[in-house]
Amino acid sequence: MKLSPDETIFWQHGFVTINLTIVTTWAIMLLLVIGAKLITRKLQTGLRISRWQCVVEMIVTTINEQIKEVGLDNPGKYIGFIGTLFLFIGVSNLCIIFPGYEPPTGSLSTTTALAISVLLAVPFFGIAEGGIGGYLKTYLQPTWIMLPFNLISEITRTLALAVRLFGNIMSGGMIVAILLSISPFIFPVIMNVLGLLTGMVQAYIFSILATVYIAGAVQVKKTK
Repeated sequence: MKLSPDETIFWQHGFVTINLTIVTTWAIMLLLVIGAKLITRKLQTGLRISRWQCVVEMIVTTINEQIKEVGLDNPGKYIGFIGTLFLFIGVSNLCIIFPGYEPPTGSLSTTTALAISVLLAVPFFGIAEGGIGGYLKTYLQPTWIMLPFNLISEITRTLALAVRLFGNIMSGGMIVAILLSISPFIFPVIMNVLGLLTGMVQAYIFSILATVYIAGAVQVKKTK
């Protein structure tokens, strides 16, 4: 039983390795880019719009509302990053309906990369909103004694993001594999349905946590 798609290697030369995780990751990114291009090439502003445009508008509106609820007043600044996180993780997990597919989010390398992107996005948006001085002051709040603890918190929450997503997706795949060996007909179908729900929940949780971290960083300007 494979614990991660990293174990399936297609090509390797020295330290350069192309495994199943990389292939599926790029395939999903290509799918998202092509899908976005096809859906948005004929956008309309009238009353009659295509079904795909209606779906896209619903997704964008929902993400914007979620960003506002977290505390970011101008969601247009953040939806590019947060929306991409949600769509990538969501589509990665939804594709488990295809036989033989292993989601890249079941690899710790993928979830770590996503968590690191959040780690870098937090100071980026924080500095853009309140300046570098204002952002760095957040590490000294409520007192300078908290500096090492705030730094540790920044690292540990990134680690938690990566491990949480990886653990949930990997465990779901393992359960399906075990049930498939015991009862190859009924239980795997049920678990795949539950896996779809779990995958979307994990995409939502990851995106919301990223939004919360960013909101905490950009609140500096408002609290001055």
